[in-house]
Amino acid sequence: MEKINEVHVPHNTGWAGELKQDQVIRISATTTVDFVCLRRQNLRERFDQARTKVYNMKLFITTGDKLMGRNNQHMMTILADGFKEGTHDLQKGMCSGYRFQLAKQEGRLGEYYPRQINEIPDHGCYENLSKALAPFGIIPEDIPSPFNLNQHMKIDGVTGRMEHTQVRPKPGNYMELRAEIDLLVALSACPDLPVGGQPVDVLIYEP
Repeated sequence: MEKINEVHVPHNTGWAGELKQDQVIRISATTTVDFVCLRRQNLRERFDQARTKVYNMKLFITTGDKLMGRNNQHMMTILADGFKEGTHDLQKGMCSGYRFQLAKQEGRLGEYYPRQINEIPDHGCYENLSKALAPFGIIPEDIPSPFNLNQHMKIDGVTGRMEHTQVRPKPGNYMELRAEIDLLVALSACPDLPVGGQPVDVLIYEP
């Protein structure tokens, strides 16, 4: 393979970059990564959680499944998924400093997170993605709800209740996705309060 770009994304920061059709992005991480993509020629065409779930007819997507856009366009294909211990999330949005503060004020940190949280961060994935995408003219309100890699959630099939877990990948884990159209992609190395976040490594290559 021919390496096009390689990036180290520190804990609780974001990154954005261009991905041409047929190029592949490898995202290596052991904690949650909030990932979004937008059509490069029309940045209003964005990844969509609901379209992705309906097209693949399942809540949990993996190798061979497609990431779909709001207009039902095929944006990306998952080529490899190393997270065998759990599943990826297509239900949640982005964490944020305000969301952490609100949960603390309401005394709900223990309800949301399966471990003791002694200190909450002042920002999260909403701020990270907003900062990363700002140079491309994307305002925060136009950032789609993300594909949350490595965020294993318990979902009750009867009540629909969701629960955070501490299930995360082992070291060496990565996901590879191929661009089916020219894209702008962005990700956040989530603070991932259930386990404590870690940095993310990104590799873009021509297959």
